[in-house]
Amino acid sequence: MTGTAQLPARYLAMALVQPGSGRLEPRELPMAPLAPGQIRLRVHTCGVCRSDLHVVDGELPQVSTPRVPGHEIVGRVVELGPGCRRFALGDRVGVPWLAGTCGRCDQCAGGHENLCAQASFTGLSVDGGFAQYAVAAEGFTFALPPGYSDEEAAPLLCAGLIGHRALAMAAQARTLGIYGFGAAGHLAAQVALAQGRRVFAFTRPGDHDAQALARALGVHWAGDSTAAPPEPMHGAILFAPVGALVPQALQHTAPGGVVVCGGIHMSDIPAFPYRLLWQERSIRSVANLTRADGDAYFRWVAQHRLRLATTAYPLARANDALADLRAGRVTGAAVLHC
Repeated sequence: MTGTAQLPARYLAMALVQPGSGRLEPRELPMAPLAPGQIRLRVHTCGVCRSDLHVVDGELPQVSTPRVPGHEIVGRVVELGPGCRRFALGDRVGVPWLAGTCGRCDQCAGGHENLCAQASFTGLSVDGGFAQYAVAAEGFTFALPPGYSDEEAAPLLCAGLIGHRALAMAAQARTLGIYGFGAAGHLAAQVALAQGRRVFAFTRPGDHDAQALARALGVHWAGDSTAAPPEPMHGAILFAPVGALVPQALQHTAPGGVVVCGGIHMSDIPAFPYRLLWQERSIRSVANLTRADGDAYFRWVAQHRLRLATTAYPLARANDALADLRAGRVTGAAVLHC
């Protein structure tokens, strides 16, 4: 264990202080002692996810303040709490959205720990990585594959993982539509293409940069979310948190197809005629990840080099990153350098 004397007494973080304010404030936080099973990281990078926007904008009411957002954390281990054995000092690790579970309920026992009623979440229930240092449960932390820089690795920890789980739910979709071609969309598209699927990318109207990225990655068609695809789809994944896109996607989904909603928050889904759902179409939602998801995904990305489109910001400009994401000005993923 590293002695705390080797670490600063306080560190800089960008914290949500006023619930629903839409802005973070710089705070100097004390270096708290570690509990058993916890590790401390010197944060190198942290992805800025749409879920962070939902936290900061007050759309997830369970957040308590002050809270440090950020759940795509890449850093080096600088301190090990009592009982920690998986990692050594200096190891590069990643911290995802799922921060802890009870480990005892039916959901945990049945392989669905992502649905545990007692689960905690990084940047929502516990402080996250918009900071110089972060604390995480060792058992909910991933070793990261080599070959990806810290900036590239950060989006894998949520955008990549949620895409992985969403693709599993759309397993039979040979032709797949992806609505919202940002951090998660541009990663899921690459996996889907590697699996041999036809991929159609739907962006917010007029977002020519996202459409250009999609075409550069090899999708078979790219256009506005209001447009009809060139042929019916066997499934669709919605990363855009826009409920009106659900009936839009159903309208273009073939019989037996599935529409997967990949976000933690979405605007209300408007009423739609039953004929859009008929013929065994279905709608599913994705709820974060399990550790088994993470293990499988990181094995895959270690063997298949993904192309990461990122925009970097210093920690002090976290509000600018959030504002750009909110306004749709980020192509790919926003990443803070901490």
